[in-house]
Amino acid sequence: MYPEYEHMEQLLLFLIFMFGASAGSFYNVCIYRIPKQISIVTPGSACPFCKKKIPFYFNIPVLSYFILNGRCHFCKHPFSPRYPLIEAFTGAILAALYIKFGYSVQTLFWFAFISVLIIISFIDIDYQIIPDIFSLPGIILFASAPLFVPDLHLMDSLLGILLGGGTLYLIAVIYYLIRKTEGMGGGDIKLLAMIGAAIGWKGVLFTIFMGSLTGTIAGIIIMISSKIIDIKLKIPFGPYLSAGAVIYIFFGHSMIKWYFSTVFY
Repeated sequence: MYPEYEHMEQLLLFLIFMFGASAGSFYNVCIYRIPKQISIVTPGSACPFCKKKIPFYFNIPVLSYFILNGRCHFCKHPFSPRYPLIEAFTGAILAALYIKFGYSVQTLFWFAFISVLIIISFIDIDYQIIPDIFSLPGIILFASAPLFVPDLHLMDSLLGILLGGGTLYLIAVIYYLIRKTEGMGGGDIKLLAMIGAAIGWKGVLFTIFMGSLTGTIAGIIIMISSKIIDIKLKIPFGPYLSAGAVIYIFFGHSMIKWYFSTVFY
């Protein structure tokens, strides 16, 4: 590879990362405002403490947080480090999608899908709700996946919707019959149906497994660290389902192939 080409590729990756980070900055706005039923368009970005408008030169994704030492330029109140982390994570996701799928409509489709998962996950962490404004239109929107994703057929998406929503609904019904209380929120059911629309029925099975595995591990860690041993402890499931779906997009096929080649060798 020529050095000039390598430098151009690195510059392109940086620009892609910054574009993704800029999108992540907007997702921070959505995560904060949508549950509070505040417009995501107006007013512009402002400090949540002193309410002063943040100038554009102090609103550069990721970089501004470190330039300002993580504090508001005006009132000096510290900002949550979660803001730059979401920006950096979103930028890294877009760069990773470009590396894996190249300059293609598939990259844009997966970025749109994962962007919705990011917003949903952090709203679920903060409020333990998954707004229907994302999941219900998402089921219809992401059922268009066969138009953008090779080897994914319309029947895969339709079965993914039925299997995703139906599986969690069945689990919720069984849990209620046994425990006489709700154990699975309706938001999780609709979220998994949306995930199934995008990645198909095979992806749903993978997502349920990975989501349950990571959720269980996280739950144990949370209980141990907080010294609260309670099997009824409410832990949002949306972020773990989302993580399972993202893992499937990047590594699912190779992980499944490795599993079957190892177990049935």
